[in-house]
Amino acid sequence: MDLNKTNSGNRVHIGFFGKVNAGKSSLINAFANRDISIVSDVEGTTTDPVYKSMEIKSLGPALLMDTPGLTDKTALGRERIKRTGEVLDKTDIAVIVVSSCDVEVEKDLIKKLKDTPRIAAINKIDQLSREEIDNIKKEFDGENVIEVSAKERLGMDTLLKNLLKFAPKVNDKLFDRMIKEKDLVFLVIPQDIAAPKNRIILPQVQSIRELLDKDAIVLMVKLEEFSDALKIVNKNPDLIVADSSVFLEVYDKKPKDSKLTSFSVLFAKLKGDIDEYVRGVEALKNLKDGSKILIAECCTHAPAEEDIGRIKIPNMIRKNINENVQIEVSSGSVFPENFDDYDLIIQCGGCMLNAKSIMSRVSKAKNKDIPITNYGIVIAYFKGILDKIEY
Repeated sequence: MDLNKTNSGNRVHIGFFGKVNAGKSSLINAFANRDISIVSDVEGTTTDPVYKSMEIKSLGPALLMDTPGLTDKTALGRERIKRTGEVLDKTDIAVIVVSSCDVEVEKDLIKKLKDTPRIAAINKIDQLSREEIDNIKKEFDGENVIEVSAKERLGMDTLLKNLLKFAPKVNDKLFDRMIKEKDLVFLVIPQDIAAPKNRIILPQVQSIRELLDKDAIVLMVKLEEFSDALKIVNKNPDLIVADSSVFLEVYDKKPKDSKLTSFSVLFAKLKGDIDEYVRGVEALKNLKDGSKILIAECCTHAPAEEDIGRIKIPNMIRKNINENVQIEVSSGSVFPENFDDYDLIIQCGGCMLNAKSIMSRVSKAKNKDIPITNYGIVIAYFKGILDKIEY
């Protein structure tokens, strides 16, 4: 994996929304100055969300998201609109594309985006009259409104200027306030059956890159060589980051004054709500026969014999809490639509999704009073070291 490559989870997600044939795809193509989405006069051309990664001046790594029309009346329209709703959950900045004076649909969308920075882009100003444009503006009183023409490539600089205005505040990094320059950091990375051959996974890559940027001294070891590595170096590590699956083994061997955390916990703090996860883990005590648990993975992968989410955590729950609980697994970027009957949600670190996506999951759980926690927090809880790790 390229240490310099930005994965989608660390990009600013910019969603383009609007009615069928409002010009969303054309506007994206004009703004990006390249053909990203198919453009046609036929209704329903954009059948699924289209994603394009790019670098935007002064904004940095971004992901442009083109969505199906909100008034898609084709046979698959309902499913397409549902998928548009899924894009809303991960949108950092919304661009609402308007091309007519009938704006009820767009105003309803704004209500759903009440906590999301947004821009109302009046498109097709080369075709609309001045009176029509002014009337549309009146409908969006109080909103950030700009005028553009995707066809004539007018207003692209204005769109960029407004996107920069709403650029998300830079998140705290993984190791902020945890290390300083020249600190010695051990990364304990198991190479078991679940480890991908010939590469290390994204949380490890991102950790290495950030530690190097912070001028820390980084030493990577397998669990089997951890004790030997401690003897070789002439100082105790300032911080040890372990895979959650070997939390206790590392804790038992580490120097007393070395701080300990895990990759999963670091990402939970970075993208989710670590305090909510720590509160949520207490729900394990209340599980009984028939209690339902959702294991929520954010990526898709073939399950391995030692899979943390599908094998290890369920085994811990059944062995230590109740063997008759029901455990289901969801995978991928889309959160289950119906989850009302779960008694607990256990979320992975979320390295492949942006913070908006993860926090959307947390908010949905909190709104339904369903406890939510995290892989690393659950494992630390079962190992009896939750109060001894850094987060």
